[in-house]
Amino acid sequence: MKINHKKSIIALSCLVMLGTGCTKRFDTINTNPAGVTDDVFLSDFQSVVMPLKNAQRSLVCWEHWRYQLQQNLNADIYSGYMMTPTPFNGNNNNSNYFMMDGWNEWVLNIAFDGVMQSTFDYFKNAPKYKTADLSDADAMAKILNVIEMHRVSDIFGPVIYTKFAKPNADLTVDYDSQKDAYNAFFADLDYAADKLKPYVAGTKTASPAFKSADLVYGGDPKKWNKLVNTLRLRLALRIKYADLATAKTQGEKALNPANGGLLTAVADNALVDYKTESPIGVIINSWGDIRSGAPLASLMNGYNDPRIGNYMTKATDPAVNGQYIGIRNGVDIDGKDRYSGYSKPLGKSSATDYFNPQSGKAKLASAAEAAFLKAEAALEGWANAGDIKDNYEMGIDLSFEEWGAGSAAAYKSDDVSKAAPYVDPKSKVAGANNVPAGNANLSTITIKWDGAAGKDVKLERIITQKWIALYPDGQEAWTEFRRTGFPKLFPVVLNNSAGAIPGFIQRLPIPSKYVSSNTGGYQRAIATLGGPDNGGTKLWWNKKP
Repeated sequence: MKINHKKSIIALSCLVMLGTGCTKRFDTINTNPAGVTDDVFLSDFQSVVMPLKNAQRSLVCWEHWRYQLQQNLNADIYSGYMMTPTPFNGNNNNSNYFMMDGWNEWVLNIAFDGVMQSTFDYFKNAPKYKTADLSDADAMAKILNVIEMHRVSDIFGPVIYTKFAKPNADLTVDYDSQKDAYNAFFADLDYAADKLKPYVAGTKTASPAFKSADLVYGGDPKKWNKLVNTLRLRLALRIKYADLATAKTQGEKALNPANGGLLTAVADNALVDYKTESPIGVIINSWGDIRSGAPLASLMNGYNDPRIGNYMTKATDPAVNGQYIGIRNGVDIDGKDRYSGYSKPLGKSSATDYFNPQSGKAKLASAAEAAFLKAEAALEGWANAGDIKDNYEMGIDLSFEEWGAGSAAAYKSDDVSKAAPYVDPKSKVAGANNVPAGNANLSTITIKWDGAAGKDVKLERIITQKWIALYPDGQEAWTEFRRTGFPKLFPVVLNNSAGAIPGFIQRLPIPSKYVSSNTGGYQRAIATLGGPDNGGTKLWWNKKP
C-alpha cells in the first residue's frame, strides 16, 4: 500500500473554515490505513481540538453525499426504517442486494480518513500542547474510535483497528478478527474509563481543549463516562450468543454503579451537533432520495403509536393520501415518481430536531436504549440489571419523552394492538408488495409486558420497542435485527444478489479498493470470517440459536 505523505492545502482550508470534515483530504481520497498524512499547520491548541471535532462529525458524516453512502443507502434501509424511491443503477443497487462496491467503500473511507486518522493526529499532537492535562481528551479520542469502529465491524466483520498505521514489511496491513476487535474495544473503553475517573470523582475539572472539542456534551466528562458504560453494555449484549462469559463480565462491569452509571435521562442522550444542516434532511427534502420504510409504518400504525407524526410525514400521493405509509425494501421501481409521494422520514420532536436544516444532530446513544439494554441484561440475570419490566417500561417512557409524545401509560398497557398489515397500491404488479395479516413476516408481538411469557417472547418484546426507540439510528437498528431476529421485518421483493444473500442481508463485502491495495491483509482477514466475502455470511457475534 502506498503511503501518502502529501500535505493538503485544501484540508487546511476546510479545517479552518468549517472546523471539521468527514475526511481530512478533500483534494485526493487515498484512504490508507497503513500510513498517515502529514499535519496541516495549526496552533498547538487547535491541533488537538480540530481532530477531535472532525472525528465526531465523521461518526455519522455531516456531509450529504458522504452520509448517503456511509449509512443511508445501506444500514438505514436494511434496518427497515427507510427505503429509497430512486431506481439507482437501473434499480440494481444496495436496496435489492446488488452490492454497489463504489458506494460501500465510503464506509471505510470515512472511518479511516475521518475518524481513525483524526484521533491518530490528536495523539500525535497532544504532547505539543503542554499547558493542560489532556486526560479527558485522551478518553474522548478512544471513545470515538470505539463508536466508529464497532459500527464498521458490525458492517464488515474483520476490521483494521489495532493495526491502523502499523504496516507490515510489505506495506500491507492486518485486520483484527471481529472477536479480537471487540476485545480491543473493551480494552479501549477501560482506558477511557480510567482516564475519566478523576473527573467523575470531582478531583479534576474538564480541560479547555476537551470543552472546546466536545460536540456531544459541551464539555461534561461525567456524561462521557456514562456513555462509556452504555457502550460497554451495548457491546456486551452484542456478543452474548458468541461469548457469554466475556459478555457477562463486561456487562456487569457496565452495570456496576461504582463505575458511574449509564445514560439515564433524555438530557444524557449522546447527540453530535453538526452546527450545520442535517445531511439526511438534504437527502430527503432536496434530493428526494429517501422515504420511510414499510416495517416502521406497519408497526407504528398497528400500535397507534403517538410518536409516528414525529417519525414521518403523511403521504401526499393520491393513492395513499393522508396515510402514514412507507416503501417496502427491494421493490420493483420503474421511476422515481412512483413512490416519491409516500411518507417522508422526520426526526423532529419538542426536545430534538435530528434533521434540522440549520443545526442537525446525529444520535450515537440514548437513555431509552440504555434502559432497554438493562432490560435484556436483567433477562440474562446479570448483576445490578434491576427488574426487567421496570427497565422495559422505562425505555418506552424515555423514548416518549425524547420525542415529545406525552404520557406512555395507555401505550404500555395495550395488550391487543399488533403490527398493521401492509398494502401497497402502487406496486407494479398488484399485491406483489403486500404483507397481509397472517404473513410470517408480520409481527404479532403486543406492547404490554407479560412476565409469564417465555424468554424469547420477552426478548422480542424488548427488542421491538428498542428498535422503535433507536430511530433514526439505522446502523444500530440493523445490527440489533441481525443479532436477535427482531423485530420481524419484510424481506426484499427483488433479491438481485445472484443467490449470495438468502433471506436478509448480513454484512457488506469488503470493497475492492481495500482488496486490491491490501491483498495480504485482506486474505488473512477473510480467513477469520467463517464464510465467503459476500452479504450472506453471518458475523462472528451472530450466533443466536
